[in-house]
Amino acid sequence: MNSTKKKKKQTSASIYQVVWKWHFYAGIISAPFLFILAFSGSVYLFKPQIEAFLYQDYFVVDQVAEDRVSFSAQRDQVKEFYPDASISSFVLKDEPDATTEFLISEDGESASVFVNPYTGDIQGKLADDNRLMTIFKKIHSELWIAGTIGNRIVELASCWAIILLITGLYIWWPRNRASIWGTILPRLRKKGRLFWRDMHAVPAFWLSIFILILIATGLPWSGVLGQQIQKLSTAPDHSYAWQERPESITLTKDAADGIPWANENLEMPESEFESEYLPINIEDVTHIAEMEGMAYPYTLSLPDGPTGVYTISHETNRLDLSTKHIDQYSGTVLVSRSFQDFDFIPKLVSAGIALHEGRLFGLAKPITWSDHLFRFDGDCS
Repeated sequence: MNSTKKKKKQTSASIYQVVWKWHFYAGIISAPFLFILAFSGSVYLFKPQIEAFLYQDYFVVDQVAEDRVSFSAQRDQVKEFYPDASISSFVLKDEPDATTEFLISEDGESASVFVNPYTGDIQGKLADDNRLMTIFKKIHSELWIAGTIGNRIVELASCWAIILLITGLYIWWPRNRASIWGTILPRLRKKGRLFWRDMHAVPAFWLSIFILILIATGLPWSGVLGQQIQKLSTAPDHSYAWQERPESITLTKDAADGIPWANENLEMPESEFESEYLPINIEDVTHIAEMEGMAYPYTLSLPDGPTGVYTISHETNRLDLSTKHIDQYSGTVLVSRSFQDFDFIPKLVSAGIALHEGRLFGLAKPITWSDHLFRFDGDCS
């Protein structure tokens, strides 16, 4: 009997040593990258406040007037100012002092051009690669300069972090009589190795579930596992309300801007084109967006060619994301997909993404006075 107990004890100790080694290696592999991800992600969480402060001259007009210049006229002004650039879309906001942001491509580089909606004047141009938050986003997703390789490293480090959590919980799990001290509360009066063990194990236990959720909700952006997760967010058939599901090789993410993650793989429909047809103007599309209940801010992507469509897409603090493709001649909403159209798994993934980005509970604007403070209008009271 004693020999049996001894063998069980030796086996348990051997397993413990193996798990401890895996925990150690997982920590060595993932810890440096987790620090980078935590720092860059924390900064990116405050993107609205930081950009409002850094780029106030681009985002805000000096004076608000009664009459606005039409969006078509604003677009023409951008074309005249940047004749070699192609305009892909622009962002509509409901703040009266906000500029209109046009997204352009010139010489292979993407940039934003900001137009005063009351005067039509160009207020500035900001290259995407020069925006501070773009840099932090690249750090967070691909270690800035590593590209696809960096994205794979980030994904691998995240998976090793899951191993780190699982092995850590195994090591932490009490083997003897349960006690709150050293298990769920640290023994602060102890000294030496026992003190530092508790300071590592106990906070890690309490934080483990939140860390696991944060890792899991970040994996949809990964290059390998993320593609498999995204397949679960395929649009149901009833998203194609006015036509059959389009057999298109072009996906929405390849032809439109500002698309929510869950709608990126929607197939692009085509406008019904005849030579005598005249396209509707941008103002007509914004009216359709209003009739469809599209909330601000939303991105309006322009048609690419005679069979292209207008695309309006919205995603803000809550789970109210929506994408609609509109025939550029008839104004018919060809495809409409919002959060309410999702099945359970796409809803769960979308909610996780919103949580990861700090938008699920409106955390993208955690400081209520920040918009006023960062504008520095001379009165911070």
